[in-house]
Amino acid sequence: MATNELAKIVQDVLAELAKQGLVSPAIKEHVMSAAGMNTTLSPVAEEQMVSLVGADEILVDQPFNLDAIKAMKKVTTARIGIGRAGARPKTASWLKLLADHAVAQDAVFMDVSEDFLKRMNLYSVQTAVENKEQFLTRPDLGRRLSDEAVQTLLQRCEKNVQVQIIVVDGLSSTAIEANVADILPALSQGLKAAGIKVGTPFFVKYGRVGVQDEIAKLLNAEVIISLIGERPGLGTAESLSAYTIYRPNEKTVEADRTVVSNIHRGGIPPAEAGAHLVDLLKQILHAEASGVNLTRIS
Repeated sequence: MATNELAKIVQDVLAELAKQGLVSPAIKEHVMSAAGMNTTLSPVAEEQMVSLVGADEILVDQPFNLDAIKAMKKVTTARIGIGRAGARPKTASWLKLLADHAVAQDAVFMDVSEDFLKRMNLYSVQTAVENKEQFLTRPDLGRRLSDEAVQTLLQRCEKNVQVQIIVVDGLSSTAIEANVADILPALSQGLKAAGIKVGTPFFVKYGRVGVQDEIAKLLNAEVIISLIGERPGLGTAESLSAYTIYRPNEKTVEADRTVVSNIHRGGIPPAEAGAHLVDLLKQILHAEASGVNLTRIS
């Protein structure tokens, strides 16, 4: 085998080890010496190896513009700079994809834990859905409360409040447990500090966005806001949304809702989102409108 071919093989191996954080200068020198080669890598290979150690899985072989890839990866979770092996993704990229897919599945199929609800002092009611499979296949049932839930809310909830907060599992239990502990106190305390009458928050299991309409009418709440788990993607399974509507009725459409989405540690920080939602709710109460109707008034 020609020396330059051997050098290429050794450099590729070192680059792969560097990606895993397993290469030190001493190891590099030892390996190169054992191969009977100069212990100095080419500038391109050296730059590639250094970048791979701390560049969040940049796997492109000798990238034309490494700085551009680094810059893009800082502002997006999209799978860029992952390289390929022939027509296929590299092993590390493929395994990461499978792992992220598993995380997304867990977010959908796992329930919010009872321990978490207890810590957050949230009592639980359930929609007309009977189990997780039915929840995924019958969205309409997730928009309706069970008969038992209706009775529970009539007995336990204060009526005629200005704002009713509900926490809804939606399509990501992970989003609830990752964000509610920060966003709910910021939201509740901010509203109370503003002199706004707030109902006691509670949790809705197997809920869809539309369940807020029935709850608002049942409790005669002026405004209802749902903190609900978003459908998880392969970039994050922790994203939460806040859906707000002013006095929903039988003519309500989705455009009547005001939505703040992408609430998570890599998007809008939950505590910051809570403060923003307080200001938003003040606007909705003042305008007596939400969604596109609020936009028109503003």
